Amino acid sequence: MSEADNGARPLDGVRVVEMGSLLAGPFCGQLLGDFGAEVIKVEPPGKGDPMRLWGRQRKNGHTLWWPIIARNKKSVTLNLREDEGQKIARKLIAEADVVVENFRPGTMERWGLGYDDLSRENPGLVMVRVSGYGQTGPYRDQAGFGVIGEAMGGIRHITGYPDQPPPRVGVSLGDSLAATFGALGALTALYNREKHGGRGQVVDVGIYEAILALMESTIPEYALTGHVRGRTGSILPFVAPSNIYPTNEGDYVLIGGNADTVFRRLAGAVGHPEWAENERYATHNARGENQQELDGMISDWTEKRTVEEVIEVMAEAGVPAGKVFTAKDMVEDPHYAARENIVTVEDPKIGEFPMQNVVPRLSGTPGEVRWTGPDLGQHNEEVYGEILGLSKEEQRTLAERGIV
Repeated sequence: MSEADNGARPLDGVRVVEMGSLLAGPFCGQLLGDFGAEVIKVEPPGKGDPMRLWGRQRKNGHTLWWPIIARNKKSVTLNLREDEGQKIARKLIAEADVVVENFRPGTMERWGLGYDDLSRENPGLVMVRVSGYGQTGPYRDQAGFGVIGEAMGGIRHITGYPDQPPPRVGVSLGDSLAATFGALGALTALYNREKHGGRGQVVDVGIYEAILALMESTIPEYALTGHVRGRTGSILPFVAPSNIYPTNEGDYVLIGGNADTVFRRLAGAVGHPEWAENERYATHNARGENQQELDGMISDWTEKRTVEEVIEVMAEAGVPAGKVFTAKDMVEDPHYAARENIVTVEDPKIGEFPMQNVVPRLSGTPGEVRWTGPDLGQHNEEVYGEILGLSKEEQRTLAERGIV
């Protein structure tokens, strides 16, 4: 029997206390929970994480964002602004492997929950700290949302068209990417602790740094040549053909035919094999110099056909091509279905709830979406009673006083 057959998950036995709110910390907790970690989400009594209310589209009056970001988590309420709440937090974190927080730097220290304080009681603790600018440096105390990190990290400047202001990417890229690096750091620190007998440590991620990590060769391009990469719209300058092309139904199709051998196949597929012999298009550099002209000729061919027709022709020729997918396309696509990219989970308030599945997929001990986001404080009794040993009377008294 394999590990997958007996229900084992790779992070079984790892306990995570998730603090903070919105996306930068909670997405980190989501990733760890997907692979079996026990994620205990700490929320303010009475109102909880603002993500419980975010999202314009609703079903049965409920947000469609919360069930995803809080999936596989347990929810407890705790007032971290009160001394007694902070004491309970320290007791809970003493029983944890990882604590995740995305408050402004210094907040945890003011509550007596800084790493120095916590690690005295729990030397093996790994503390993931996601913030706008990181825990050090002259900007550390400034408020920093994901969009600001995207601007500072450089991706806003190179996204969009040169004659327009830099647009938003479309999703909360900075927050989610910083959280992903936070999860990577947590797993690396846990491995170091277990493999090398080390102590825990702090994983410090600035949102702008997570964006910077994606920025390819933009730094040496400027530092060594003085070139500042700018916005280029839907193309990569001097790499052609590689663009979006119109179809006769108003949709767009992406085609990537910039390699010499691929371009030769593309030229034949659109009925112009002579393009591959023409000195204006025969080489990579020549195609780059005549990029706009070449894109225009390909557009003349694609705009007479449907997306499906273009993709079929390109597939037969071995040329990479694909539709610009919407959510509707994803839900209906056979490849998505075959790879179970979308999984349906039963939500107690909404009913059947489709959402994106766990990434990456492991062959032996895969992750799993076990349940959707919990009710506020749903696991108070379980966590405070079973883990901290508080009696029902103690829990009731704490609730009456607004501590839990």
